[in-house]
Amino acid sequence: MTVYENIAYSLKIRKVPKKEIDKRVKEVAKILEIEPLLKRKPVALSGGQKQRVAIGATIIRKPKAFLMDEPLSNLDAKLRAQMRVELKKIHNQLDTTIIYVTHDQTEAMTLGTKIVVMKDGEIQQVDTPQNIYSNPINKFVAGFVGSPSMNFIACDVEEEAGKVVLIFAINNAIKKIYPNNHDAQLIREKYMGKRVILGIRPEDVYEYEEAKKRKIDLNSVGIEEEIVTREMLGAEVMLYFEEQNRTHAVKLGPENKTRIGEKIQLFFDTDQIHIFDIETGRNILYRERN
Repeated sequence: MTVYENIAYSLKIRKVPKKEIDKRVKEVAKILEIEPLLKRKPVALSGGQKQRVAIGATIIRKPKAFLMDEPLSNLDAKLRAQMRVELKKIHNQLDTTIIYVTHDQTEAMTLGTKIVVMKDGEIQQVDTPQNIYSNPINKFVAGFVGSPSMNFIACDVEEEAGKVVLIFAINNAIKKIYPNNHDAQLIREKYMGKRVILGIRPEDVYEYEEAKKRKIDLNSVGIEEEIVTREMLGAEVMLYFEEQNRTHAVKLGPENKTRIGEKIQLFFDTDQIHIFDIETGRNILYRERN
C-alpha cells in the first residue's frame, strides 16, 4: 500500500466515508510534514519517514492515549535525535497523553513531562524530569539518569573541629569534603562514624579558578586527580579520573587545557551533593530537598 493507504487503513475498515478519510489523512500528513510522500510506497522511504507514517496511522484514529514501546530503538543516533524533536512537536499539537516506554534516559528526560523509573518491575520514583535528575530518591535512579552518570565515591563520616567531614583516602592521600551546615546536620544524626556513598554530577565539580569565583573553594581539600581520558566536545571538555577502581567524570569549559597524565585540583559544589546509604542505596538528603 501507499503511504496514503497505510495511514487511511484503520478508518477504511471502520467504513468511514471517503471524504472524511481524505480530510483526516491530509490533516495528519500536514502535522507530520509528510504531504509529499503520500503516493510513495514504504520501500521508497527512509527510516525516519517510515516512523512518521507509523505514527500517522495511529494518530488518525484520534485515540485518548498512545502507548509507544521503544519506537525509536531501531534508528541511528542522528535520526533518533530528529524523531525526538518530531515527537515532542506532535505531543504539543495533539495535547494527548502518551505512555512512552524506553531504556534510553535521554528520550525519557527530553520527551517526558512525568517519568516513572522502574527496576526489576518495581517503581523506584515518579516525578518530573528535573526532579528525577536533581533529587533522585536512591542510588539506582541517580546513576540511571544523566550522561555521563553521577560519580559515586565511598566516604567515611567523621568530625573535624566540630564540623562533619566526608573523608576518602587513596595511596595515603587524605581527601575531604565538607557538606553544608544543613546537610551536615542530617548526616550527623545517623551516620557519624559510618561509611556512606557520596554522589555528585560531573557538572558540579570545578577546577580552582571557577571554584574560587563560585566561593566553593573551601568545600573540598586535597582532591588532586590524574586525568586518564580527555574528550573535547566543542562547548565543553570531559575529563576522566579513576578513584576506588571506578572511572569518574568532570565536565568543564572548553578553555580547560588539562592533558591525559596531568593532575588537576578539583572542588565539589557541596550544595549539589547526594549522600546514599551504603546498604539500602536510599538518598539520605532526598526528603529534605523535595
